[in-house]
Amino acid sequence: MSERRRPVAADLHDEWLGWALSTRPADRPAAEAAVTSLYARLGRPAPAFVWADSPGAALEHVPRGIPLRAFNRLNSAADLSAGQRLATLVSGLRHALDQRVGHDWNPGWSPGRPHRLDAVVRDPLRETLRDGVCSPIRLALPLADRLTWYGQHDAYWIAHYDAWSRIGGRHYGSLSAHLEPWADLARSCGWWWPLEDRCVLAERPRSIRLRDGRLHHDDGPAVTFPDGWSVHALGGFVVPEWVITGPTPEKIAAEPNVEVRRLAIERLGWTRYIEEAGLRLVAAAPDPGNPGFDLELYDLPRTALGRRPRVLLAVNGSAERDGRRRRYGLGVPHFIDDPVAAAAWTYGLSAHHYALLARRT
Repeated sequence: MSERRRPVAADLHDEWLGWALSTRPADRPAAEAAVTSLYARLGRPAPAFVWADSPGAALEHVPRGIPLRAFNRLNSAADLSAGQRLATLVSGLRHALDQRVGHDWNPGWSPGRPHRLDAVVRDPLRETLRDGVCSPIRLALPLADRLTWYGQHDAYWIAHYDAWSRIGGRHYGSLSAHLEPWADLARSCGWWWPLEDRCVLAERPRSIRLRDGRLHHDDGPAVTFPDGWSVHALGGFVVPEWVITGPTPEKIAAEPNVEVRRLAIERLGWTRYIEEAGLRLVAAAPDPGNPGFDLELYDLPRTALGRRPRVLLAVNGSAERDGRRRRYGLGVPHFIDDPVAAAAWTYGLSAHHYALLARRT
């Protein structure tokens, strides 16, 4: 791709990102027409359509399918469900399109530097939509053994092939007609589940909030759907509602997930948490790896096993984008009494070698 075409690629990226993050009501006729055409490719009649106002509500109409571990017991393609046959169909389509593009779409790690067109369209859309939006919403849903298609959030892989057609000069021939229903679904609806005689589709979100390409909202749900079903997230990490609306030392102590506890403490603020939770200061010392700031070692409340875990409080070695230095806590073994030794332990160093650092990050 020439530098002259880079702005065109950026516009195409923004076009598909707009569809992927759309909060307009679903275009139900367009979505149903696209699903009908996909069922026709399977030799099936149009299904009955069941619309729900959120993915959470949609799952009430979606039974569990065949567990993944049972796939090796299937005797033929005739044993596959409609959803599994569609998965086979789209897998073959993408393989054929990859051959026309000249390289694999590659949903995982790509060896070497990506093509410049992929770097502008494929990679940032995949990072935002698959990793920053889709994955957190999946974690908020009981999707085990339910084959799910993502509608607008499938835009990242569809945009890849669209970019190589419109900008990269690739010609797909009859494959274009096979790709079009998937593109229509990305432009018209939210997540969907194809069943044998019916198809369950979810509305688009009513609101969606991102920070740095990740679901994030400090004051409420990061994603909200028309029926009120929502997902709270900070930096792409799904959290219970109380972390946003009312973190307390008691709720933090009862939370089993260490990352949720960390985010809740940062929401409350370390100074307030230390005071309200009654943490005992074990020791403090200047931070050799971050001159001008201290390391503080605290005892946390006792666990159910009666042990007192410890946390090391430190300050970032580099400033955040707003110029502030973030204060953060790191869990350390309960037997370490020296803050410098605790900091060294988090780096896999001895206290002596940590003290020799010019500045940590």
